[in-house]
Order: sequence, then structure tokens, then C-alpha cells
Amino acid sequence: MPISALGLDVGKKRIGVAGCDGTGLIAFGITTIERKSFQADLAALQQLVNDRQVDTLVVGLPYSMDGTLGAQARQIQKFATAIAKALQLPLEYVDERLTSFQAEQLLQAEGIAPSQQKGLVDRKAASLILQQWLDERRSQNARSNSTQI
Repeated sequence: MPISALGLDVGKKRIGVAGCDGTGLIAFGITTIERKSFQADLAALQQLVNDRQVDTLVVGLPYSMDGTLGAQARQIQKFATAIAKALQLPLEYVDERLTSFQAEQLLQAEGIAPSQQKGLVDRKAASLILQQWLDERRSQNARSNSTQI
């Protein structure tokens, strides 16, 4: 069954956006949205949802290192819930602890200075968030299929 999900790394200044191939195997960065207002953010996401025929939103949730939800995570939940409702899409969350750090490490390994490429870091983080969700989904499907045999 084909899948078209958008992965979002929501920050105060930017939203990193990732998509996946139709098979749901590989996530990749698409764009970075410079945040202006809720309506502008929504319009940019609506365009992506329409263009890519998206069926699910996957949003990274920044849990604290002790596993609790802090103020930033609650703000992201509020934003994500409003966006998902406006777009009429199901919403799923992924624990995004350390994804921005991982994204920066990956860029450094490619010889790219993360401090000069904030938007690229956000896109890479979004792709890590979406890839984690795709991998978990595939793993759950494999487990459910193996119990049916």
C-alpha cells in the first residue's frame, strides 16, 4: 500500500519538512519553511500536502532527556494539532530527542558547516524524524504479519 507522509521538525523560526518515496522506505528532506504566521505556515504546508497527496503528518516531539514533555513540546503539540485539524490529516508524533544533533553530525561528515546551513539542518532533522516513523511502522507491520502466519 503506497504511503505519502510529511515529516515535520517544528521550530520557532523554521519548519523542516521531509517526504518519503511511495513505498515508505526512504525519507528525504524537501524544504524548509521560514515561519511567519500560523496562516502563512498553514498555506505552505497545504501546498505541500496537495502536491504530494499526503495522507499523514509526522511531527517530531522534543521530549526532555528524562522522558517528560516540557513547555516547548506542549507548544509544538498545540501547533501540530491545529495544523493537522486544518489540513484534515491524521497526526503522529515521534520522539525527536537529538535529531538536530544527529543532523548536524551528518552534515559535518559531508563537509558542510551546520552553523551556515540552519535550514538544511532542519530538513535533515525532519528526514530523520520521518525515517524513524517509517522504520517503526515497517517493524510493526512485520511483527503483525509474522503472528498471522
